[in-house]
Amino acid sequence: MRGGFVLLGAVLVGSALLSLMIGQVMLTPAELWSGLWTGSGPGALTLRVLRGPNIVAAIGTGAVFGASGAAFQILLRNPLAAPDVMGFTSGAGLAVVAGVAFGVALPMPLLSAAGGLTAALVVAVLSLRRDSAQSTITLILVGLGIGFFTSAASGFLLTRLPPQEAAEAQRWLTGSLAARNWTHAVQVLVLGAILAVALGLQVRALALLELGDDLATGLGLKVQRARRRIAATAVLLAASGVAVAGPVPFVALMAGPLGARLTGASEPAARIAAASLAGAVITVLADLAARAAVPGLQLPVGVMTGLFGAPYLLWLLAREMETGDL
Repeated sequence: MRGGFVLLGAVLVGSALLSLMIGQVMLTPAELWSGLWTGSGPGALTLRVLRGPNIVAAIGTGAVFGASGAAFQILLRNPLAAPDVMGFTSGAGLAVVAGVAFGVALPMPLLSAAGGLTAALVVAVLSLRRDSAQSTITLILVGLGIGFFTSAASGFLLTRLPPQEAAEAQRWLTGSLAARNWTHAVQVLVLGAILAVALGLQVRALALLELGDDLATGLGLKVQRARRRIAATAVLLAASGVAVAGPVPFVALMAGPLGARLTGASEPAARIAAASLAGAVITVLADLAARAAVPGLQLPVGVMTGLFGAPYLLWLLAREMETGDL
């Protein structure tokens, strides 16, 4: 397993280096090295202003999406359970767009967190059965519906904005890392670190829940309370990423299985760590592809994650139907 983490870490470093080198102006490793140590020249400008902040923001954003997705997949024991599939990230995006449209003067992370938690609460309430029980499939399907609704509501609110502001908001809703600065990078890293510690303190409960509710209860865990706390922490992780890059699709869905496959991780803590690394790799490479795909034009990073993530979701749905889990 340790070799897998080393490999994934090396891929992340290599991806970040490639992303620093490739763009409208191509740079060599020597120019980047010179810029790092001398603080002058195109290498220094790239590291400090042009690409460095975007790449650090991409790493932080991908890591929090990955950790959030893995936490939900372990908690609900279903690979389809992810904050982007279940509508939590689009709910966070709706809250931010609503805040802009109605002139609410609150920080974006706060709006995003409120939107994500509200969407999660609505999904939880609407998926309750008459016997007050919930099934994972019901949660996911209701979440899909909430995701469609919040995306449509965001589109409607864009009509209240001036054309240029609406275009920027539409790009952000697709998932974009364009023009991110060090403030954005530090914001997602600090919030992500705090929430990762909070999630780490709940890993034992997550491991017990993975055994099943009855066994976890027998081992002394207050199941519903633990489940709500873990879900809230995972939603806040995803919301911290949305506040910086918008509701980037499919990173949270893909990162968990990819990280576990590459590292061989099986315990919850290791799976979440592997998903964070995998999410960072996916987002950095998607951002690089978004910048390099069309010369002179930077596409939203969400376009690239959508191109890779949608086929994965279709394959996953087909597999779940074949196995009878859906």
